[in-house]
Amino acid sequence: MLTVFFYYRGVVHSEFLPNGETVNKEYYLGVMKRLRESIRRKRPDLWQHNSWMLHHDNAPSHTAIIVKKFLAKNSTKVLDQAPYSPDMAPSDFFLFPKLKLPLRGKRFESIEAIKKIR
Repeated sequence: MLTVFFYYRGVVHSEFLPNGETVNKEYYLGVMKRLRESIRRKRPDLWQHNSWMLHHDNAPSHTAIIVKKFLAKNSTKVLDQAPYSPDMAPSDFFLFPKLKLPLRGKRFESIEAIKKIR
């Protein structure tokens, strides 16, 4: 599974879930830490002014107390997913269309081959 964080100009952070691993609160907390570091490195303008927001769905790993406390402690603004609206995923409108063109017609033999195109 690939986790991607993006904004209107492109991808800010992405990572693959290791084989056999499950996305639980501890794993997602690590993702949040790595995301913050990626934003600090790649988008210092957003980082400096803390002018970015996180939007994720209501999966248990995203709404766990340990994750919420981390986000609050680090003043991360969270845009909540609209209840009863799983069909309003931003990735459907902003991410997938950008990925379609460069990937159209390509086949990958393995996850490792996909990782190389980053």
